[in-house]
Amino acid sequence: MSSFLDLSRLHKTFPTPKGPLTVVKDFNLKVRKGEFIALIGHSGCGKSTVLSMIAGLADVSLGGIVLAGKEVNSAGPDRGVVFQSPCLLPWYTALENVLLGVEQVYYTASKLERRQIAEYYLSVVGLADAMHKRPAELSQGMRQRCGIARAFALSPKMLLLDEPFGMLDNLTKMELQDVLLDLWQRDQKTALIVTHDVDEALYLADRVVMMTDGPEATVGDIFEVKFPRPRNRLQLLEDPAYYEAREYLLHFLNERSHHRPALPADLPPPPAPKPPATGLRRIMDALAAA
Repeated sequence: MSSFLDLSRLHKTFPTPKGPLTVVKDFNLKVRKGEFIALIGHSGCGKSTVLSMIAGLADVSLGGIVLAGKEVNSAGPDRGVVFQSPCLLPWYTALENVLLGVEQVYYTASKLERRQIAEYYLSVVGLADAMHKRPAELSQGMRQRCGIARAFALSPKMLLLDEPFGMLDNLTKMELQDVLLDLWQRDQKTALIVTHDVDEALYLADRVVMMTDGPEATVGDIFEVKFPRPRNRLQLLEDPAYYEAREYLLHFLNERSHHRPALPADLPPPPAPKPPATGLRRIMDALAAA
């Protein structure tokens, strides 16, 4: 397979008081250009660590990352990152926050052209009427829309999303998933999303990469999502194949990814807490103590 992103024998080790701790070990993945990958696994398995290494925000302990034929060893505007929290500068408007990156990437363009780029992406994500508001004046969902617009406005080679909808209510999450897909389908950027949500992974991705539990987490399985694009959420929910795919992913997360020791069978339950000493109980306790 001709790969646009190549992760080869990726390791990430952190120093601890008890010695080195390898969080990710022998992580191998090849991603085609224009492919949308979802990375799922239990909390603490190293999903965000893998994304941070691709983004150049975390050093690689062993192995290598090659993006579009060039080794990744630092952060750069060729990778647009959307975090769980959009991290907007509070003293800037939504437009000014997007312009910060645009001015760095399109430094040869005129001031008007740079502004048009920022305004276009803010309009596409639904912030045409709110682009002159500061983050404190925007809802959490609107701030995340701004973060998505900022990432796409850089015209990156790859889009990296670290649980971008994890802090949102279900309705807003579904709306922004559709916004993300609409933007992605315009130019089919190579994308990788870290998520805990099996339904989100199946709705967005071409392939779902399942990680084993940490430490020393790695690729446990890869599931190819064969639902045609563009995808319709209601049609997917009526497709029996969707529930088969969902069951497959849940089975991996619940059964195949675990390697934790079992609790002892004779482990005693914790003691029941004493009721608060109020009223008559306080008097009885005082008499007993006397």
